[in-house]
Amino acid sequence: MKILFAFENALPSAEADAEVFLATARALLPFTSQAWLHIPAPDAAALAAARRLSGATVLPAWAKCRPAVLRHLLCGLTIVFRRAFREADLVYTRNLWVAWMCLMFGQRVAFDHYRPWPDQIPPLQRWLHRLFSHPRLLVNICHSDYTRQSYLRLGIDEVKLQRVRNGFDPERLSTPVSAAEAKSRLGLDPARKAVVYTGRVNHKKGLAVVLEAAKALPDLQFLLVGSTGQGPIESAARDVPNIRLVPFQSPEALVQYVYAADVLLIPPSLKPLAQFGSTVLPLKVFFYLGAGRPILAGDTPDVREVLRHGDNAWLCPPDDVEALVAGLTRLTEDAAFAQRLAAAALADSSGLTWTARAARISAILTDRLQAPRVATVPWGRAQAMRWRRLSWRWLHHLRRSHFWVLPPEEPTDEPHG
Repeated sequence: MKILFAFENALPSAEADAEVFLATARALLPFTSQAWLHIPAPDAAALAAARRLSGATVLPAWAKCRPAVLRHLLCGLTIVFRRAFREADLVYTRNLWVAWMCLMFGQRVAFDHYRPWPDQIPPLQRWLHRLFSHPRLLVNICHSDYTRQSYLRLGIDEVKLQRVRNGFDPERLSTPVSAAEAKSRLGLDPARKAVVYTGRVNHKKGLAVVLEAAKALPDLQFLLVGSTGQGPIESAARDVPNIRLVPFQSPEALVQYVYAADVLLIPPSLKPLAQFGSTVLPLKVFFYLGAGRPILAGDTPDVREVLRHGDNAWLCPPDDVEALVAGLTRLTEDAAFAQRLAAAALADSSGLTWTARAARISAILTDRLQAPRVATVPWGRAQAMRWRRLSWRWLHHLRRSHFWVLPPEEPTDEPHG
């Protein structure tokens, strides 16, 4: 199997989308006979980094890195003229525009993304239906059932919609240390319980509820790891004495902060999913599972797919400070219960590695390459009615809030079309 991987952003990158795409591509290499990576690259150093990170033959895109809109446009327009495009069995991408261009120029495509685009930006639904119903669109790899359902509601044939979870690299966690030892290495008080969050420290991650919980739990130390500057969360956190802001860390250094945790925290808030739409089943879930520490997260529809309340994690009602305080209190005071959750999390992580993900995707791609083409599902009356209704709702929401992502509707018995 020959795969042309197409990524639209420059590397190296600390963004989660880059980690997912590169880790998946690297893990898929053993299943290929030839692999290329098509990326925009500002210089030779970036190309060398991409080769080292991916292990594939790197093709510099005929595109400038800035502005971003032009970069994306040119990546899609020019990839179709590359020799590798003609030689590949398929193009593997996470970019809708690149996928569309590859289909228009006769290539087969596998799409891999976490966002439920049909529900988040409804005016795109008719075009998305045409894109994902295209006979040469082999498969849409959805990272969650939450996202897969959005495409089922659009009327896409279910055989093209495969849910494959993200993963983590167990080698990063191959030398575990106790929380007390990790705290000592980081200059923290080993006797004081630590609640650790890793990721972007900004207003889109639901951290406001964490700041309020920290004020109510002065005996706990809160570490927010991933600060990149002066933002509203950083400004508010500096007034809370038991919060420590930590700059963005390298992957190697980040492991020490994870091991220093008595509780690993995914902010229990609906805002990342419903308001900003930029986080669906956060990537850190899988890394946290492999760390063997108690996890606290929000009881949201995406997170519930992997984390189970009272089994492998503690789930709080979203944006409820009192519930968050109660959950943290339980996990930091009931050692036996916390250890039971941590052990279950670690056990669940064994099947959620990048290697396991690649094996599943390879089997899907092999099957889809050999299977007859799926007939195009027509755009029907049900889809058209839903498209108009949600598009008007989206436009009203945009005018009122200036947010591009439409919050999810309450579940209905609406047919899939």
